[in-house]
Amino acid sequence: MRQIVVLCLGIILISFSTVGKDKRNSHYISNQAPLVNQPYTALPLGAVKAEGFLHEMLKLQRDGLTGHLDSIYEVVCGDNNGWLGGTGDGWERGPYWIDGLVPLAYLLDDEELKAKAQKWIDWSIDNQQEDGYFGPRPLAEGYEHIPGTQQDMRNDWWPKMVMLKVLQQYYMATGDERVITLMTNYFKYQLKMLPENELGYVTYWANRRGGDNLAVVYWLYNITGDKFLLELAEVIHEQTFDWTNVFAGDMIRKLNPLPDLHCVNVAQGLKEPIIYYQQHPEEKYLESVKKGLESLKDVHGFVNGMYGGDERLHGNDPTQGSELCSAVEMMFCFENIIPITGDVYYADYLEKIAYNVLPTQSTDDYMRKQYFQQANQIKVSDDERNFFNDREGRNVFGTTTGYPCCLTNMHQGWPKFVQSTWFATADNGLAALVYGPTSVTAMVGNGEEVTITEETGYPFKEQIQFTVECDNAVKFPFHLRIPEWCKSFTLKVNNTTQQVEAQNGIVILDREWNSGDKVELNLGMDFRYSYWHEMSMGVERGPLVYALKIDEEWREVTNDKYDDTFWEVLPKSPWNYALLKSEIDANKFNVEVSDEIAKNPWNLENAPIIVKTKGKRLPIWTEDRNMAGKTPSPSWPYRIVEENEEEITLIPYGCTTLRISEFPVSE
Repeated sequence: MRQIVVLCLGIILISFSTVGKDKRNSHYISNQAPLVNQPYTALPLGAVKAEGFLHEMLKLQRDGLTGHLDSIYEVVCGDNNGWLGGTGDGWERGPYWIDGLVPLAYLLDDEELKAKAQKWIDWSIDNQQEDGYFGPRPLAEGYEHIPGTQQDMRNDWWPKMVMLKVLQQYYMATGDERVITLMTNYFKYQLKMLPENELGYVTYWANRRGGDNLAVVYWLYNITGDKFLLELAEVIHEQTFDWTNVFAGDMIRKLNPLPDLHCVNVAQGLKEPIIYYQQHPEEKYLESVKKGLESLKDVHGFVNGMYGGDERLHGNDPTQGSELCSAVEMMFCFENIIPITGDVYYADYLEKIAYNVLPTQSTDDYMRKQYFQQANQIKVSDDERNFFNDREGRNVFGTTTGYPCCLTNMHQGWPKFVQSTWFATADNGLAALVYGPTSVTAMVGNGEEVTITEETGYPFKEQIQFTVECDNAVKFPFHLRIPEWCKSFTLKVNNTTQQVEAQNGIVILDREWNSGDKVELNLGMDFRYSYWHEMSMGVERGPLVYALKIDEEWREVTNDKYDDTFWEVLPKSPWNYALLKSEIDANKFNVEVSDEIAKNPWNLENAPIIVKTKGKRLPIWTEDRNMAGKTPSPSWPYRIVEENEEEITLIPYGCTTLRISEFPVSE
């Protein structure tokens, strides 16, 4: 192997706008004119493989709910489902499950899971109607359209949007041309029918979630070039809820009364303006999404990146709930937005949800889920809380507790996250835009295949090492993201430090690579402090949020209201602590990082990081309505606190079940 000296590295720093301005990736599906060039493009499903704890999360899904939902939740996901030709549910729940099952099956290369998904895919393809319609038809003879009825929901546009995502992923894994035929015929049907039967004519969900439909239309256009698809895209955008103006305006900032916006619709709507931007590249579409996210943060936001939305948006008190569906749909939006914009803001945000929020809403064995979580959560129980919707055990860890959407929709979270860690670039390279233990095999340069393995303890540790494998020397650009929270970083190639600066959050190494070449990236992780509800304090370091470690007692509960048992979690140690201003000002937060990362690090026992600091208990802060009471405001120096300082332990938010993540602050 010949040696590459530093002078031959040929490092080039390129901004986002330059990367995608005049180039399109030669090897993978990418935007075609007149759609805007995109700096990054999705790789085929299966090109990315999970390693380390990410692989363990996929295995837990395989062995847990994702791999067995057809038997665990047979009444909906079994063989009588309408999407398999049965008389059972014919709406969103079955497609939701398959939307997570397909990427899981191909990421693990698991033949049993592939076979489970294939039944649903084949039924959809084999039973497409001559007019182009696909999916379950209403059952009754002489059916009369009555909007919103269960019978009519089989005719809803919305569940088809979910199955379109399934088919898109399946094609990206297999290249099965039957998918292209089905989509082409269905989109012709949509173009014919939408003028009379608009997106919201059965339920309003399709009107709110048209961005999912729109994204697949553009994807198909990039394969076939059929001009009618651009016409259809205009119709879909016109009939979709006006998320651009909602996000850019003041509606989300309303408090009295709170805005009538459903939490999951908001999460799903985030991508629509930027999806449409591809056909109409006006800055207002890009700007509106960031304005919307800022509005959510300012008025409804939590330190963990989510927002108060226990059905409707519900303000920023950290005891308000956030829905599991909101988290996974928010992640999916960012996974769509990243390749279009190349903006590291969304990659940072994706990691924040994945590495803080997502792990906390399922049990370690991935057999139970929590419909609503709380940023300050001192008890998990089937009791009343200040949620817009308290029914059906929305706070406990169960299977059929909570509305069934999360039980079927949760499965897309980890698999799609893994798939979105790597992208192909417009300049025929590879980009590591989201970090975690993975490997990728893809074509670069003039069509040469390379494999890059990413070994890392990230998000817990700062060091990330990439190793290149290739048959022969190959020249291609390698893009690396520098997160916005990272104030200093170091970069080495084959142990030689590179004097580089990131532009728009990206460093590009453009050079000839040999098998065995190594890139080492160290991302400096400093503590960051931010103010939230009632001037409470959030603590972050790198991509992780930190929360008070609270000892837990788990108890299994049987209740005749539910089809199965569920778990409640009670606190076994004090939780009503205030952080000390003196400790924050002096940055006295002592970090201890484990040498080894457990296969599943997301629990109290395996937390790879502990942070020690000082705190004092607040007697005024007590439990109220099965929640932490209202956060005490900082009435310095009059707020009564206990005299004794105590050492308290913080751990990563994602490792907690009970937690305080937004702390009062005391002198």
